[in-house]
Amino acid sequence: MNRVTMDPAVCHGKPTVRGLRYPVDMLLDLMGSGMSQEEILADYPDLERDDLLAVMQYAAKLARVERVIRLE
Repeated sequence: MNRVTMDPAVCHGKPTVRGLRYPVDMLLDLMGSGMSQEEILADYPDLERDDLLAVMQYAAKLARVERVIRLE
């Protein structure tokens, strides 16, 4: 998880990979659109496989909920 960083001076403080200008949400969009890890790594040579795994771990952590409260 130390590969996902937030720095106010980089991408307006959005979570990025290793302080590079690769926002987590953009990488998740690429994966969600069907791009394989190999395709992403080929298009963005600064990235490593462990970066993409960290992005997915970060998203999984954000998606966890402890309880659901129904709003009416």
